[in-house]
Amino acid sequence: MEDSKTSDKLSEFLESGVYRLEDSNAVFIDPVRVLNRSYTRFRVSPSAYYSRSFDSKHAGQEARVSSNFRKRKRKEKKPQPLNDRERAADQRHQEVRPFLLKAHESLVRATELLEVVSNLKGNLCPSTSSPGAEQSLVELGRVWQAPLYEITLNFHPNDNAREDGGAPTIQYCEQRAFPVFNNLVVNETSEDVEAELLNSRYILPPESSFYMSDLGQIHNLIPAESDCGFNLIVIDPPWENGSARQKQRYSTLPNRYFLSLPVKQICHTDGALVALWVTNREKLRGFVEKELFPAWGVKYVATFFWLKVKADGSLISDLDLFHHRPYECLLLGLVHGKVTDSKQLSSTKPILPDNQIILSIPGGYSRKPPIAGLLHEYAPRLQRGRCIELFAREMTAGWISWGNEPLHFQESRNFMKT
Repeated sequence: MEDSKTSDKLSEFLESGVYRLEDSNAVFIDPVRVLNRSYTRFRVSPSAYYSRSFDSKHAGQEARVSSNFRKRKRKEKKPQPLNDRERAADQRHQEVRPFLLKAHESLVRATELLEVVSNLKGNLCPSTSSPGAEQSLVELGRVWQAPLYEITLNFHPNDNAREDGGAPTIQYCEQRAFPVFNNLVVNETSEDVEAELLNSRYILPPESSFYMSDLGQIHNLIPAESDCGFNLIVIDPPWENGSARQKQRYSTLPNRYFLSLPVKQICHTDGALVALWVTNREKLRGFVEKELFPAWGVKYVATFFWLKVKADGSLISDLDLFHHRPYECLLLGLVHGKVTDSKQLSSTKPILPDNQIILSIPGGYSRKPPIAGLLHEYAPRLQRGRCIELFAREMTAGWISWGNEPLHFQESRNFMKT
């Protein structure tokens, strides 16, 4: 009976990409499977998504870094006493540590799941497009010609299929061009769409849209009527980060810039759930709790943790490594709407468990796992609401993605054609 239950869970994982771990408040997700549930004509390429985890060159670099770290460690002096901020950070870590350990232990015990996950490397398939040079959307948006650039969406209507269910007798493509910057570009169809911008191709998921602009244009997202606002807002700010700056992966912004985000203005009149990705820096956590959430009108309710693991189930780094914890935090808060009736308020308020652990193998640098489904699960009414991600670097079916590079991970090199 137990074996049957395990097999059922594994079958569900192979279909959904989500595996609920036993005896812990944790789930393991395979981002590739989760993302591919919404695509129809294309598939996210595992080799592209997991390139950092399975690339032997990258693994070799990590091994050398680890070796150098051990050599430096032998030369280091005795550890210095922690200052007040470091002690506060360590206290936060000690509070969540039991939940993280329990979640990881549950993953290690899920041997059937780990067998599938470890074989991801053997199942990797190359994308159908040639690598080519990566196009910088950020740089493109800064040139004087930016308002003139257009993106062309190639729609493939499927209403010309034969009545007997056979292959279409005629195949054609309808093209529509839109300004790519400071404009809402929408794929309103239930199919993913191939788009062209200069010499690059992008894949847009079904019923998705993006607004590509810098921070100065974000006010254009504010709806004319609050009834048209958003019920779910995910924010992944480009926090000031020494690693990002050194590797020149993306531009960062000082914390004070985020105080002016019109979060409350873009919320639905009934209120919204706000999910904010943050690092483990205590200074940043204090800023969010004392300044940022109050400025946005957000009331904190819970924290989720993204615990990063390797294909063999081990953590990407030691859990107690002070400045390089193997997890990131997702702070969840509510913006209350204009609902005044207490019964109606209690019926619409999402039930969010605290210290929920999400385990996954990390993808590209700073790429977060797809959490839309989990958030919808904990707040069912949001499934019928409007959703947006701010500072997005990829698109989600049914969502609006705003930022200066929302097409970053939508390049065709990251996909395979079905």
